[in-house]
Parts: sequence; structure tokens; C-alpha cells
Amino acid sequence: MSTATYTVSGMMCGHCVSSVTEEISEIAGVTDVAVDLPTGAVTVTSDGELSTDAVRAAVQEAGYEVTAGA
Repeated sequence: MSTATYTVSGMMCGHCVSSVTEEISEIAGVTDVAVDLPTGAVTVTSDGELSTDAVRAAVQEAGYEVTAGA
């Protein structure tokens, strides 16, 4: 089990949270995604090591940007 936290910029509402959660959840091995909207913190839990590039790509696909994190 692995957990990593990223900071995502541009999220403003529940729809933003849903979009980011949906895209990250599609990455193979991801078991949970928790988003804290006020801080932009996105905690990703997976059953193994996760590629930071894969998470960045998923966040970009949702229309946002990873500004810091694992």
C-alpha cells in the first residue's frame, strides 16, 4: 500500500473535485482518492508505487495542474 499527496491548482467546486477524482481513479492500482478542496490537497492511495507522471497526466486530463507533491 502506498500513499502520496499532491497539490492541485484551479479546483473551485464539487464538480472540479469529481473530475480530478474520476481521472486519477482510472490509473491502474489506485484504490482511493481523497480531495481537500480548500487546500487543493489530493491524497492518492494505491496498491503499489504510483508514477508521479501518471498522476500529473490524469490531473491535466481533468483540466487542472499539479503544483507540488510526490
